[in-house]
Amino acid sequence: MLKVTRLTKKFGQLIAVDDLSFEVQKGQIYGIAGPNGAGKSTVFNLIVGKYGYEGRIDFDGRRITGLSPDQIAKRGIARTFQIPQIFPSLSVEKGISVGSRFGARGGYDADYVKHILDFVELTGERHQKTGKLDLLGKKRLMIGAALATRPKILMLDEPMAGSNAREIKHLMALIRRINGELGITIIIIEHFMKVLTELTEKLLVIESGREICCDDPETVVVDPKVIECYLGDPHAADQ
Repeated sequence: MLKVTRLTKKFGQLIAVDDLSFEVQKGQIYGIAGPNGAGKSTVFNLIVGKYGYEGRIDFDGRRITGLSPDQIAKRGIARTFQIPQIFPSLSVEKGISVGSRFGARGGYDADYVKHILDFVELTGERHQKTGKLDLLGKKRLMIGAALATRPKILMLDEPMAGSNAREIKHLMALIRRINGELGITIIIIEHFMKVLTELTEKLLVIESGREICCDDPETVVVDPKVIECYLGDPHAADQ
């Protein structure tokens, strides 16, 4: 469904992503992990067209290299961010509507927005200002706005960041529902290896923009190279 071939991105002399290739199959929950500064978020930024790059990206059998972020969104790729990106002055319902109005394939659909409000469990807060939501509410809102674009692939950038155990459990359940009930392929970047081993079918670990290991989670977490690259990382104990 998504094929990344020899992806390379340089910022001056810094090589953020270095000849990276991987493939995500339809229906998968695909994980990407690595130490801080490994290039994980940069990979997301390249997929959605934020920066130019060397290499090639294909989605649904069509090349998307060189397309703008809005063109890629309308092809069916949506993403979230580590820090929730919302419009604090809008109501929750209008905040989710933004995705439907400006990124959805097929245009705005009020009924679908209501469906997504219910799906992310925000119907009761639909008239509330988004800026007044707690952290979990803001994350659900951001995910809801992404879902309102009717994506084929949803890319989640560290959705568990800053969350407590209860919130992590809630978000993991939501991710499973998005994948299982809505049939949306998911790519998730996450530091917490325990979350990735429980959620994902395939896990890619990168360091300095290069692949360290790519396999099923059970194999990845015992790979010596993965253990080595996580030494000194405070999240390593969570595996």
